[in-house]
Amino acid sequence: MGRSPKRTLIIAFAVLIWSVVTPYMWRDLRRRGPEEVRGPKWLWWLASTNLSGSAAYWLFGRTEAR
Repeated sequence: MGRSPKRTLIIAFAVLIWSVVTPYMWRDLRRRGPEEVRGPKWLWWLASTNLSGSAAYWLFGRTEAR
């Protein structure tokens, strides 16, 4: 059974969003000191393997605006 075109489009869109958001997250995480990140940095790097982890970093992982 093949995927429907709608489902394929949704998956492609999610991959596109992840591939745009994640490099910015990595750059921001690399530039911030440990005191500016909630939790260990290695955990945020690990969380960036999926879109929800990247979104969580932007919403909850940073302690102050730069």
